[in-house]
Amino acid sequence: IWEKYTLTIEEASKYFRIGEKKLRKLAEENIDAGWVIVNGNRIQIKRKQFEKIIDTLDEI
Repeated sequence: IWEKYTLTIEEASKYFRIGEKKLRKLAEENIDAGWVIVNGNRIQIKRKQFEKIIDTLDEI
């Protein structure tokens, strides 16, 4: 997983240890953010960009 460019919600949940519902909500609220890709009805998270976002946060 750590080598992949994009992660599914399920993979990102395991990788970042954040719940799937929370990740889905974050992605839907930030759909125009640089770390979200929507492929049809599937949400993909750009791993490195999301890591940078996480680094700036104190809590989610």
